[in-house]
Amino acid sequence: MKCIKVNHIGIAVTSLQEALQFYTEGGLGLTATSFEVVDEQKAKVAFLLCGESKIELLESTSPDGPIGKYIEKNSGRGGIHHIAIEVEDIQATLVELQNHGYALIDNTPRTGAGGSKIAFVHPKSTDGVLLELCQED
Repeated sequence: MKCIKVNHIGIAVTSLQEALQFYTEGGLGLTATSFEVVDEQKAKVAFLLCGESKIELLESTSPDGPIGKYIEKNSGRGGIHHIAIEVEDIQATLVELQNHGYALIDNTPRTGAGGSKIAFVHPKSTDGVLLELCQED
């Protein structure tokens, strides 16, 4: 398994537009590099470049989506949802983690924002952190 870098930190927000005001020109001065709706995850997503890594802002498009459920459990507030580690070969990484007995949410990669391959490691295997593995094309 070869980890390349922290690809991004996923932050659940209640309003993408309001969050962008802080992270872009109204606050930190970061540049939003992409926007999209990820139907499978029921979320609107914006990526902001921060050095070699990114910040992913996620707004739920449905209360029953992963971000909507996270915000509900978090008393209606946003917060850090996940940390994404970029790996060289996501499928080999998943097999290696399975072989070591770690709990996975995704046994096979799926398509995430920006067309990258993603898979999540269950927080019970990472001391409570939702960890996303990603492989960019």
